[in-house]
Amino acid sequence: MPLIKNSTYTKPPFYLFNGHLETIVPSVWRKVEGVQYERERLELADGDFVDLDWVKKGNERLMILTHGLEGNSDRHYIKGMVKLLQSNNWDALAWNCRSCSGEMNRKLRMYHHGDIADIGEVIQHTIATANYKEISLIGFSMGGNIVLKYLGVNGQKVPKQIKNGVAISAPCDLSSSADKLDRPSSYFYKQKFYSRLAAKMELKAQQFPGVIDMSQLKNVKRWRDFDDFFSAPVNGFKDAQDFYNQASSLNYLDGIQRPTLLINAYNDPILTPTCFPTAIAQHHSYLFLEAPTKGGHVSFLEPNQDFTWMERRALEFVENF
Repeated sequence: MPLIKNSTYTKPPFYLFNGHLETIVPSVWRKVEGVQYERERLELADGDFVDLDWVKKGNERLMILTHGLEGNSDRHYIKGMVKLLQSNNWDALAWNCRSCSGEMNRKLRMYHHGDIADIGEVIQHTIATANYKEISLIGFSMGGNIVLKYLGVNGQKVPKQIKNGVAISAPCDLSSSADKLDRPSSYFYKQKFYSRLAAKMELKAQQFPGVIDMSQLKNVKRWRDFDDFFSAPVNGFKDAQDFYNQASSLNYLDGIQRPTLLINAYNDPILTPTCFPTAIAQHHSYLFLEAPTKGGHVSFLEPNQDFTWMERRALEFVENF
């Protein structure tokens, strides 16, 4: 029964006294120095590409990192994890989802919370071109949902080199999380994501004239509207609810067959109660759920520490499972 009832995370610095501050402050102000990437462009089977950012030190273990919505390999949580790995005899591969590496992708479709085809190609490419004895997967926020879904859908078919996985601040239930973005308390996050994704849709509309109806932007009142008008059709879904149903990792957790740690904080301003699959974890042989009271969204800062608790906890888990 891998339900971790007593989390080792205690509390953030005193000035981060609620989940919003815990989330926003490191996102804006935390800087991680000392990470130098080597970039590789991976051509995908459908004619598109993703950019891979490597830190290779000749180690036998590799961690593949997946960022969050509108993130990339330069986000503080990616670089913090990479820096900790490289000082503990790990190589790292931080891959950038389609359209997230600084250059718009070629195809109409971009990336989304349930896209496990691209991470699958990244993994297969890594196995075919490198000789790592052990590979771990870690995803943050959207990336966490992707990791959970990939492991759940593939089950025993996951390549033998993949030993375990970690998901942090993962919105396992996208439908309820989308609705939470419409609450007044989520206005900051909603506007941040909306402005960036709307700008990308403008570029897509220029790239594919006549395919995307940008006039629908004026009809976006809820987050679900944006997914109905843009995210779903661009990525091949019938509508927003179809997208949420197919993309939510909550629907695939039973299939996980590798030790996997899910860390979600109860004061996360983006997650909802259904993103804490307690009942599933209680009867699951591989899914470990750790739900600290505090931590915010992709934060988990601790006083006087160079690395966050989530980074150190993730390393501890993959080295012991």
